[in-house]
Amino acid sequence: MAHLHTCIARMAVWSRLACLGSVSRGRRTLSIFSSSSPSNWTKVVSDAEKIVGYPTSFMSLRCLLSDELSNIAMHVRKLVGTKHPLLNTARGFVYDSKHNLQMRGLVVLLMSKAAGPGSTAPDALLPDMVSGIYPSQRNLAEITELIHTAFLVHRGIVNLKDWTYSDGPLKEMQFGNKMAILSGDFLLANACTGLAQLNNTKVVELISSAIGDLVQGVYHENSSSTEEGNLSVASWEDQTFLSHGALLAKSCQAAMELARHNTEAQMLAYQYGKHLALGHTLNLDLQPFLKSSSDPTLFSLDSAPVVFHRLVVGPERWLHQLQQSQSTTKQTDYSKLRRLIKTEQGVSQAADLCSYHGNKALEAIRLFPPSEARSALENIASAVMKF
Repeated sequence: MAHLHTCIARMAVWSRLACLGSVSRGRRTLSIFSSSSPSNWTKVVSDAEKIVGYPTSFMSLRCLLSDELSNIAMHVRKLVGTKHPLLNTARGFVYDSKHNLQMRGLVVLLMSKAAGPGSTAPDALLPDMVSGIYPSQRNLAEITELIHTAFLVHRGIVNLKDWTYSDGPLKEMQFGNKMAILSGDFLLANACTGLAQLNNTKVVELISSAIGDLVQGVYHENSSSTEEGNLSVASWEDQTFLSHGALLAKSCQAAMELARHNTEAQMLAYQYGKHLALGHTLNLDLQPFLKSSSDPTLFSLDSAPVVFHRLVVGPERWLHQLQQSQSTTKQTDYSKLRRLIKTEQGVSQAADLCSYHGNKALEAIRLFPPSEARSALENIASAVMKF
């Protein structure tokens, strides 16, 4: 019970941090979609979904179709015509399922199936398994997706200090912020309720600590060191793990705990989730630098290729390049800045780091027994290394 209270307390802190650290221009943007090699990635995910029994795009459908969220959806319609990010997040839930990637829940299900029941798991639970996965592990996968979705919704809060008339009426933008807070809190409350129903103290502890990591990640992203451009590669990895990797890593570990696996199996699952998440984030960060130069894609100044580039050229030259890329109105020309970054080794170093994490994920999963599920997890890890 104490761990559940901790989970709820961290949820409240998260919600307050979301208000303080709202989205501003130039920050890393988050998405429930993957943009890495769409056709190849879609096939990998589609094949994996067949193994676990159903499309993971329907994983949180019970929550999304509830009366409470239906009422929220009706209010979100008022944001049509504005540039509030909550609108894009909501649109993502009804987007073509071929482009929808709920990777975290899918990986938790595949990991559960690849590992099977632990040696100390009671035989009485075996009849409850569907496609080699316990009902509690499927519930855990849904909880993981709810937490991640709530994180995305909360991150869609707009910093109204940067508001301009082109974004839409100020009153509607303020309304959008209120809806982002309420709908994110609703999803988190549902996740905490589901977590309590698992009746496993260690799992509650793991997932509540992952929520704490997400809160810490948001805090670091809004710290002064990031804004001043002093982020090192080690700091980038630590921050990215908190914001993007901890939830998947600890959910994979929790899936092993639910099946009564030993500490060694739990740590292998944790390592796979950690390195896969880091590799996936690196892949997404690399995408704007791998597209044609005519494509005006925005990118975060805290993305991995930019962090590596800053270290290569040094702070003085980096500031000079930023100034070169700014117009008289102080608007950054991202196409010009991208061309400058691509002339150095930052992009290739980020690609090397992506391959490193992808290979570490492969090392961890290959210590599990051969199976269809293990092969699917190998394919997912390999896919994050393809650009």
